[in-house]
Amino acid sequence: MATAVLDDPKTMTLEEFLALPDDGTERMLLDGVLWEIGEETGVTRRNRFHSSCEVRIGKALAVWAETIPAPRPEVVGGEAGFVLSESPDHSTTVGIDVAVISAVLADSEIGETSMYEGIPILAVEILSPYDTVRGIAAKVKKYRECGVPIVWIVDTDHRTVTEHRPGREPKLFAQSDTIAAEPHLPGFACRVGEFFR
Repeated sequence: MATAVLDDPKTMTLEEFLALPDDGTERMLLDGVLWEIGEETGVTRRNRFHSSCEVRIGKALAVWAETIPAPRPEVVGGEAGFVLSESPDHSTTVGIDVAVISAVLADSEIGETSMYEGIPILAVEILSPYDTVRGIAAKVKKYRECGVPIVWIVDTDHRTVTEHRPGREPKLFAQSDTIAAEPHLPGFACRVGEFFR
């Protein structure tokens, strides 16, 4: 996902963010600062590699989730909206390519927003051609600060996954490696190459 902070950063509350028009521009709020997602138009142009990868990762995680006794976690995707933190001046909302959420979060009653109000167990971000190092670093930093246990940054060009966990150095997985997510996704394991065409 491509992220760009506006030239003139705008700070706003969660209420102001949620009141923005649904005009097709994807947006997120990091510490109260509005970010628009995509090129200068604000529109993210998905490519076939991104789309295929998103479905493959979602499928691998969904097949795993079905093996977990109820109440089981749920897999969501397609820029699923999350309110990661809420405060008067520094709320954070994001759209996540693929996420695994707890059964409790999946069953929680959604408030006035269509976003999940809580943190996922796993957040998967698939890089697009328009992503910036600054944008991805800011998002990973915010995920870590908000307590997301595992973040995967997926690079479809190099066919790698970089795993971020709190208190650890990032770990790079190549196509031939098997990625697991213990103890947060018990029993999940998949060869990274399965995520790509």
